[in-house]
Amino acid sequence: MSAQAEPTFEELLASLEQTIGRLADGTAPLDELVAAHQRAARLLAQAQARLEALKAQADDLSAQLRQ
Repeated sequence: MSAQAEPTFEELLASLEQTIGRLADGTAPLDELVAAHQRAARLLAQAQARLEALKAQADDLSAQLRQ
C-alpha cells in the first residue's frame, strides 16, 4: 500500500485478513493483541467506507447507463 494513495478495497481486505490472522493465533503478548485488534477495527471501518464508495460509483454508473 502506498502512503500517498488511498488503498484499494483488495489491499484493505488483505491487511485485515493478515491482522485477524495475528489475533486468531493468540500467541502474541497482550499489548500486541490489543494493538492488532485496534488495527483490525480501523481496517474494517476503512474497508466498509471504501465498499460504500464503490457501491455509490456503481449505482451512479448504472443510472447513467439507463438514461
